[in-house]
Amino acid sequence: MLSDEQLLRYSRQIMLPDVDINGQETWLNSTVLIVGLGGLGSPVAMYLAAAGVGELVLLDDDDVELSNLQRQVIHNTKRIGQPKVDSARNTIAALNPDIRVKTIYERLDESALQRLIATVDLVVDCTDNFSTRFAINRACFQHKKPLVSGAAIRMEGQVAVYDPLTLGSPCYQCLYKEGSDEALTCSESGVLSPLVGIIGSIQAMEALKVLASVGESLAGRLMLLDAKSMEWRTLKLRKDPHCTVCSHAAMAVHEHKQGDD
Repeated sequence: MLSDEQLLRYSRQIMLPDVDINGQETWLNSTVLIVGLGGLGSPVAMYLAAAGVGELVLLDDDDVELSNLQRQVIHNTKRIGQPKVDSARNTIAALNPDIRVKTIYERLDESALQRLIATVDLVVDCTDNFSTRFAINRACFQHKKPLVSGAAIRMEGQVAVYDPLTLGSPCYQCLYKEGSDEALTCSESGVLSPLVGIIGSIQAMEALKVLASVGESLAGRLMLLDAKSMEWRTLKLRKDPHCTVCSHAAMAVHEHKQGDD
């Protein structure tokens, strides 16, 4: 049951027929894991908090640096040297004090990541390295949790949703194979500040849509942005029938192992 204050705070969303009271209550009762509190994680965390996602789990092992502030808008100059998760929690508390925030200031190994992802409703991947993305993808499909993935570098960005609950939806590994080039990071290649805001905002939008079953998600599609010419492309993604993560054979093996545990 929404309080009077919540009805007022979220009134512009509640008046949307696709959302209504039920959608808002779904968000308030949801738990979302955000992996990475940098350029993408900043708008994701702030918009999900503002929209009323009830619990945010923030995972990042980095501290705030001066070079982050050009694009990581959840942090500020006074917080240089602080853990990013603590800085992000302070911003969220000022934005919407009703939101529960759990912070994890470490780099989790895959088994710990598996246990964590099993406890949430949805994961937003805002990381910038392939090994972590593959580990997140594996955990999401093994525990049947929707994954909203984003990437941004230089003046190019992309967003996709990988949803084990959507029939025929591919996973991240259907698109990229392990062993991909990990040198493509913002620190190595640069990035234009508003680009991460655009991509992160779309990730937040997709997360809200998936949680409350609003509209049609990007499951099975990849959105690509060339910000230099401001052109968007949307590609349809095919499920790899031989994928070691999301194919029927791979999922059956995992379910069999879970049954043995």
